[in-house]
Amino acid sequence: MSHRPTISILLCGFLFSTASLPASQAPGSSLQKSAKVPEDASSGKNVDVCALVNSAEIEAVQGEPIKETKPSVQQSSNFLMSECFFGTGTSNKSVSLALAAPDPARPSALTPREFWRKQFHPPEPAEEGEPVAGKPPKKTEGEREVELRKPRPIDGLGEEAYWVGNSISGALYVLKGNSFLRISVGGVREESARMEKSKALAHAALKRL
Repeated sequence: MSHRPTISILLCGFLFSTASLPASQAPGSSLQKSAKVPEDASSGKNVDVCALVNSAEIEAVQGEPIKETKPSVQQSSNFLMSECFFGTGTSNKSVSLALAAPDPARPSALTPREFWRKQFHPPEPAEEGEPVAGKPPKKTEGEREVELRKPRPIDGLGEEAYWVGNSISGALYVLKGNSFLRISVGGVREESARMEKSKALAHAALKRL
């Protein structure tokens, strides 16, 4: 399966659109401080994103309880991205949990599920000529970076789940119904450990979603 390079930008952007994904995480003028996502069209209920995981669950994976929560909701041209930042006593051990949900004010817009399909299941590119026999050409540094950031499927979470990242940073994406979660943890050097911690929090959040 082939994946577009723009998948890697999912690590940095909370405001999504069909054309591009901005890399900045800085709150924009449209950022609204709120603990809740407006009514989720797929479930018919309000979702308090900060309540999807609790302090004991954060402490179990990060070694420290929650000291503060910072909720926010950002509205794109298609759907809503609600995030909760969980701060711990050690700043670099924070956790970010975001939920992409349909926007009731835009019933005809691209839904999170449709966005997921476009990003994680893009059409296969057309083959360009016959493969050249012999040793394949050496990949450039940029090509290797793109390869490392290709989404990796994760079994046993939601309907589908992918890890997107590299040895420095990463995030776990989990699809459920017409919404998806994005989870990232800080203060963990090894990528495999970051993945396992993110998976543990995803399991907890999915039970309440």
